[in-house]
Amino acid sequence: MHSKKRVFSGLRPTGRMHLGNYLGAIRNWVAMQETRDCVYGVVDYHAITTPFNPEELRSDVREMVLDLLAVGVDPDRSALIIQSQLPEHTELAWILGTITPISWLERVPTFKEKSEMHPDYLHLGLLSYPVLMAADILLYGANEVPVGDDQLPHLELTREIVRRFNHMFGETFVEPQAYFQKDSARIMSLSQPEKKMSKTLGPDSYIALGDAPDAIRKKIRKAVTDVGPSEESMSPGVNNLFRLLSLVGGQEEHTRLMDDYEAGTLRYVDLKDTTAEAIIAFLEPIRQRREELAADEEALDHAVQSGHELASQMARETMANVRAVLGVG
Repeated sequence: MHSKKRVFSGLRPTGRMHLGNYLGAIRNWVAMQETRDCVYGVVDYHAITTPFNPEELRSDVREMVLDLLAVGVDPDRSALIIQSQLPEHTELAWILGTITPISWLERVPTFKEKSEMHPDYLHLGLLSYPVLMAADILLYGANEVPVGDDQLPHLELTREIVRRFNHMFGETFVEPQAYFQKDSARIMSLSQPEKKMSKTLGPDSYIALGDAPDAIRKKIRKAVTDVGPSEESMSPGVNNLFRLLSLVGGQEEHTRLMDDYEAGTLRYVDLKDTTAEAIIAFLEPIRQRREELAADEEALDHAVQSGHELASQMARETMANVRAVLGVG
């Protein structure tokens, strides 16, 4: 990993990967393997900043590795890591935390959001987790970080930390740039279509990549649309279903049903059933690949081990340099 630009991105293992994750970010991760050196992480230390169950977390880490491999993250081309297996992440986070003003952390929007969601679970880790995010990125010398608009504050904080560290101790870290993902899609919740699809909104709000066909049909049939025809603009729920249908390849059906909508003859049951079948067909290759991988523990172990070895070498080199400029170690 030398000549190409390097990319880092990570996912919290808090339940199964869903269609919103895939269409919004992960399919771009897969595409980026063609042109960049990629390090992709299952960032399980980030998952413990909100309430969690240890057994479920252990299972979720494995499920996320399965999902990433099933959608096309290739361990022969990218380093696929599990964050907690590389102690350099937390070591660098501690060091960066000693130069990061508390006021910088208090202004990060997500801290306020998480605090409101879990008012009885406030702790130092929740405040400082953006510093751990910075360490994740800087540990591997990432030039680019795939982001959406909602993640820009975190990346800008990382850039501020880099500038401060380099000013204090000399040019040590690369200042990472935002990589705005092409063709990324903001998919909304099935149950609360005014909000982004998220596992935190409950199991009926999202389609997991490994959901069985009948489960997908059930969730789409329960999806919120609206109360009936209106002269106003298309409701968020109906718009979300049309968008999903278009993104998973149902172009002919999309055109036909949109004509019905504009003519005032659309039956929502037709839109839902058509969208469900299009999603099932779209996800079937991923679901099959996932089942094959789940039955092959050796392949899973190889994928994680090869990523660990490559990432560990990069992490050790970074930390040797950091310790040297600090005068520790």
